[in-house]
Amino acid sequence: MTIEQSGDLTVQGLSLRALPKISLHDHLDGGVRPQTIIELADAQGLSAPAKDAESLRRWFAKQSDAGSLVEYLKTFALTTSVMQSAESLQRIAREFVEDLAADGVIYGEVRWAPEQHLQGGLSLVQAVEAVQRGIEEGEDAVEGTGRSIRVGQLLSAMRQADRGREIAELAVSFRDRGVVGFDIAGPEDGYPASGFRDAFDYLAGEFFPVTVHAGEAAGLSSIRSALIDGRALRLGHGVRIAEDLQIVDREGDDVQVQFGDLARWVRDREIPLELSPSSNLQTGASALWGDELADHPFDLLYQLGFAVTVNTDNRTMSETSLTRELALLVDAFGYDLEDLEAFQFNAASAVFLPVEEREELVEIVADGFDA
Repeated sequence: MTIEQSGDLTVQGLSLRALPKISLHDHLDGGVRPQTIIELADAQGLSAPAKDAESLRRWFAKQSDAGSLVEYLKTFALTTSVMQSAESLQRIAREFVEDLAADGVIYGEVRWAPEQHLQGGLSLVQAVEAVQRGIEEGEDAVEGTGRSIRVGQLLSAMRQADRGREIAELAVSFRDRGVVGFDIAGPEDGYPASGFRDAFDYLAGEFFPVTVHAGEAAGLSSIRSALIDGRALRLGHGVRIAEDLQIVDREGDDVQVQFGDLARWVRDREIPLELSPSSNLQTGASALWGDELADHPFDLLYQLGFAVTVNTDNRTMSETSLTRELALLVDAFGYDLEDLEAFQFNAASAVFLPVEEREELVEIVADGFDA
């Protein structure tokens, strides 16, 4: 394998960037192009910490590598500041889709919190409509290049606010107009899913899919609440489920592990883990196991049969792409094409689409890896 200057990876003679990929955990306000931030800030009379895209890209990387989710989240004040009009939301959503397609993504779910984009006078409905217009423009632009991508919205309610039921109802009202699921985001520690029980009860009654940020800045109790109170079908990150695993014996490559009840439940029910390796290092989510990617419990979880998926979380803050995340995992753990395909199968099976469409994605992934 070789990592080229472009950041692409060649595994067994195939370009990783060209292989079909599924993106489950990718924030809209975490994937804004630095050049777009500069242009929108200038047009709106806002100040940015850098005057050119490369300098701003470096600023994000430095600020985000803080070892704390709270510090990491502070960088979003800049991106959300330029996302307060329908025009800016539409442009950013369109570019978001185009950037995913350029990275080989065939299906993606973009999560964002409409309640954070109302300072310019937009209503919640207008904000969602603007993002959907941008997504559809992006999909059409990609189709014009001979490729294909589909992107669904995940609407997030902010944990530190009190609008969970309102955002849940908003999400359901758009279920046939581009919104495929619901999420809660923001500071996890101290804001368990139980605080949104009313919203989750409503969503369960509407049979509407839910993923919950859990097991990132807080541990097993947060994951437990996501599953019990949130009825989460997927865990946003979920890396700290590894705290419920105890290594009792290790001999060479053979590891004997004792499962806690929570870890066994997540593994046996194949509840997808939306792991984001680079972000997990930056926020300290994987700090218990070390500060290098090779220390991340990703491989342990994979070898034990958890439904691991690979994600970017925030492409701008982490200066990454899905291709790069997979490349880093290959370097750290020696994965081959079969492993990378397994991660995409896990993701395709976990998307918030009808089973027929999930099966179609599985076939596209298989054909792409077999080509």
